[in-house]
Amino acid sequence: MVPTLETARLRLRALREGDLDVHAALLGDPETVRFLGGQIATREEAWRKLLSGCGMWAILGFGYWTVEDKADGTYLGQLGFADFKRGMTPSIEGLPEMGWMLAAHAQGKGIATEAARGALAWADEALPGREIVAIIDEANVASIRVAEKAGFRRREPATYKDAPILIFRR
Repeated sequence: MVPTLETARLRLRALREGDLDVHAALLGDPETVRFLGGQIATREEAWRKLLSGCGMWAILGFGYWTVEDKADGTYLGQLGFADFKRGMTPSIEGLPEMGWMLAAHAQGKGIATEAARGALAWADEALPGREIVAIIDEANVASIRVAEKAGFRRREPATYKDAPILIFRR
């Protein structure tokens, strides 16, 4: 049910139980979660998030992938689409929201941009005509660059959990 996507260097594949420990390490890294609410996750919380990523495919027809190095299978992070029913202004409920999170060793190498472009190519076929959004902390310069390189053009201020955030639209 979850399509496997490939780019020049990457494989985007279904999340699986064996991803738990590397996913928990990713969510347990304070630097990784700095712009994602700032709270590190326990292994249990990481497991619940992994299950959530899997469940979205069954309910929404889209969800998250594990991003891995195509050459050696190294776990690099996660990327995909969700509808978290966020209580924010303006509302993005009902729109596929793109997000990405990479391990420190994978950052700064164009991996997020490459994976995002691959996933957006899939979305253009699987979700034709749908507006895709991404929300990014205004201080997260690296993710803003990824969004812009991946084709997100419109940027607008928003409020989420009583804090400012930027919505990018594609």
